[in-house]
Amino acid sequence: MATEGPKSVAAFFLFINLLIYAIVLVIAGWALNYGIDETTQSVSGLSLPARLFPIYYPIGNFATGFFVIFSLIAGLVGVASSLTGLQNVLQGNASGLLSAASSSVISWGLTVLAMGLACKEISIGWRTAGLRVLETLTILVSGTQLLCTGAIHAGLTSTINQPHFTGRV
Repeated sequence: MATEGPKSVAAFFLFINLLIYAIVLVIAGWALNYGIDETTQSVSGLSLPARLFPIYYPIGNFATGFFVIFSLIAGLVGVASSLTGLQNVLQGNASGLLSAASSSVISWGLTVLAMGLACKEISIGWRTAGLRVLETLTILVSGTQLLCTGAIHAGLTSTINQPHFTGRV
């Protein structure tokens, strides 16, 4: 029963990531909706190159559009990965843990991409409080997703290395 430790840590991180990814998904969805609704009014007063930019957000800078879209994608994949990962980790067999590990790595990769865009948006400058919260949560969830991926891989290693007894003993 030494394999239960990494699995419980992985389940804890998966639950925390599920909550954070859900919040990221809600805030990114709000920012996307706000950008779609308010862009036509705010772009009319700008010069020609800014009006031709396909992803212009009135609540941030030129990196905001890409950041919001990639945060939305990372949030959606993160919620799906956390839900399936919770089910697979709680089952506890090797094939389920392999599935949870692969979806966790994919989710972490997309989250790191969104985190890079958040860092670019921070370095450019001006943005609203809602985007600051989204940036903070994206950076936070990239770290917790890395810890979760490590915990799943630790549980996978201990499950695979477990002795298998077959036949009559």
